[in-house]
Amino acid sequence: MIVRPLVDKDRIIHELDTLAGFSDTPKPAITRILFTKPDLGARAYLKGLCEEAGLRVREDGLGNIFARWEGSAPELPAVATGSHFDAIPYAGMYDGTVGVLGGLEAIRALQRSGFKPYRSIELLIFTAEEPTRFGIGCLGSRALAGVLNPESLRLLKDQEGKSLEEVRWEAGYMGRLEDVQLPEGYYAAFVELHIEQGPVLEQEHVPLGIVTAIAAPASLRVGLEGVGGHAGAMLMPDRHDALCAAAEIILGVEAFAKNSGSINTVATTGFCEVYPNAVNSVPSRVKLEIDVRDVEQSRRDQVIRNIIQGVEQVCTRREIKYSVDIINIDPPAKSGSEVLKALVEACGDAGVKFKLMVSRAYHDSLFMARIAPTAMLFIPCREGVSHRPDEYASPEDIALGTYVLALTLAKLSLAEGRGSGKEEPMMLSD
Repeated sequence: MIVRPLVDKDRIIHELDTLAGFSDTPKPAITRILFTKPDLGARAYLKGLCEEAGLRVREDGLGNIFARWEGSAPELPAVATGSHFDAIPYAGMYDGTVGVLGGLEAIRALQRSGFKPYRSIELLIFTAEEPTRFGIGCLGSRALAGVLNPESLRLLKDQEGKSLEEVRWEAGYMGRLEDVQLPEGYYAAFVELHIEQGPVLEQEHVPLGIVTAIAAPASLRVGLEGVGGHAGAMLMPDRHDALCAAAEIILGVEAFAKNSGSINTVATTGFCEVYPNAVNSVPSRVKLEIDVRDVEQSRRDQVIRNIIQGVEQVCTRREIKYSVDIINIDPPAKSGSEVLKALVEACGDAGVKFKLMVSRAYHDSLFMARIAPTAMLFIPCREGVSHRPDEYASPEDIALGTYVLALTLAKLSLAEGRGSGKEEPMMLSD
């Protein structure tokens, strides 16, 4: 069957602009936090668009939104696409939303072309990919994949001390958390359209990126306790300066990542809290938070071991008390071979050049890959900028990504595979 999706570029751009209006900060700076007024307004807007397209809409108790275009074999596992629409403070208007509205437009484009799905095609709009409110990223997809159980969800609290249970009930989401996890074999495939959030596609003048693997973060919290005192009266030989120890550890984090043997290893000390934080006082306590990522779990975990050993060596030598806690340590994901094949074939059908690449940022697809064959499709973003008000993707790139996504969904919808989500994923390149 020859499929020629009819993508309405102007409509996607208009809808992206309208969605950007649901924000706690004026455009182009977008702030949309889980279950706040802008978030709830955006939800109503998106659900309305889905209903206009004739999709069957449902929500779970966590706020994940499902909009289904029923196929001729509705009993089979569906094919899904989607992303998130929440935004960290003062972010841009394309992160996540391109995958939401691009996914919706891909379905509408197939509808306009006269395509009839065999497997149902579903748009999945995730709750809270950003960690802004409850301190944990990919909240909705973690719960869908069973990575976060109901008991763990109920323990979550925001910075004001409100529990997730309290907040979701106030927002009108009173469904059972026990019903959020998707049953085995619910999806035959999942594909997420997203801006690259990096400069590679733009620099290499490649229109599309096909993601073969998604890096996963591990986060560490390091506590250091030295001896404080007057900056003038405490002699240098007598000092146990917690910040000096922290400085060595931070440089060590950088060195361990650089020396891992792979460009795909990255490590960042993004948080440093110093006590008493006064210019004339020797720092007595420091708290660090460290992020380590890679597409290869063994390599990433070796860097983590090196960091922990480095903390021990620095603190022993400097006579500093220390603690190291692992906040989270998620496994990386490799893309499903059948989804990669469909994406490659779709690019061929469209006559579009593509690049096989890895995603160093993590996405909801990281957790969807645990329950269904999954891959991602990247479009360029200007200078690789993301999570800033000047984040930008061109209408032409958004429309092209949507077109190739539509072709991919059509291929996956017509596939006869068993779609149990148990297929062994394959990575084409690192």
